Amino acid sequence: MALSEVINTFGQDLLRRYGERVHKLAINAGFTCPNRDGEKGVGGCTFCNNATFNPNARKPPTVAEQIAAGRSVILKRTGAKRYMAYFQAYTNTYADVAYLASLYQEALGEPDVIGISVGTRPDCVPDKVLDLLADLKQQGHEVWLELGLQSAQDDALARVNRGHGFAEYQDAIERAQQRGLDVCTHLIVGLPGEGREESLMSLKKVLALGVQGLKLHPLHVVKGTLLANQWRRGEYQTLTLGEYITIAADLIEQTPPSVIYHRVTGTAAENLLLAPDWCAKKWIVLNGIEQELRRRGTAQGARVMSESSYVTDLKEPLAASA
Repeated sequence: MALSEVINTFGQDLLRRYGERVHKLAINAGFTCPNRDGEKGVGGCTFCNNATFNPNARKPPTVAEQIAAGRSVILKRTGAKRYMAYFQAYTNTYADVAYLASLYQEALGEPDVIGISVGTRPDCVPDKVLDLLADLKQQGHEVWLELGLQSAQDDALARVNRGHGFAEYQDAIERAQQRGLDVCTHLIVGLPGEGREESLMSLKKVLALGVQGLKLHPLHVVKGTLLANQWRRGEYQTLTLGEYITIAADLIEQTPPSVIYHRVTGTAAENLLLAPDWCAKKWIVLNGIEQELRRRGTAQGARVMSESSYVTDLKEPLAASA
């Protein structure tokens, strides 16, 4: 049994298309964020401590050096010989387009790197950047634009000091689609003030606009964040493992089978994680989601047809609000 039997996973999608395993290598290119440097705001999102997903956050090596280091680890672990360079830390389109082109090309210049995945904010993808990514895709590279939406509810985004709303996401994805770019949207489950119904609504609004990939993350509390202070004061309570598994399974059931899940959970280093402790144990979460779907006798997309055609219901009002 495997998770890919009940979910359309990114790893299996790459395996089908390239005939061999392809691994993502996380890259920190030394970017900052407009929600930290004053362009959009200061302090960043209430939950954000970048070291939770990037241990080299302070003084990153070059892109080529990071690929070499990641390659050596993956070769020993799985033997995989082809890679995707994942520009992950902070906002990876937040620079002059010529500089971005040099970074992306440095990664793509490695003979075993088949493509790039670029993580960014919906309000930081000007047309020139989208044109650059589209041109790289037309050259034959695998290219993904990863948009950190987190929630489609503006009130939830305001509570975590996100610095943008759903309108910026809608604009970004429509312009990306015009250029034929594949988009992976990030959604966080368990944001302050949000439960199952809000997560389902965010999913439906994203699907209504069209998306090729999704990432689900449970909100976790890490050191050095405003959310950590709120948690200590009892102003925020994390989801239990069972609650997250149930919501994730609900979302997966209502996602069309053609949409690729790049991730269905997120982890944090144990030395930074405050709560919930299960966020440090990726395989417990993954196995729990798979077991829950099997217990229900369902899989990704099982409930799409039984839902009241939300895609057509939602497209018109969303387009009218642009």
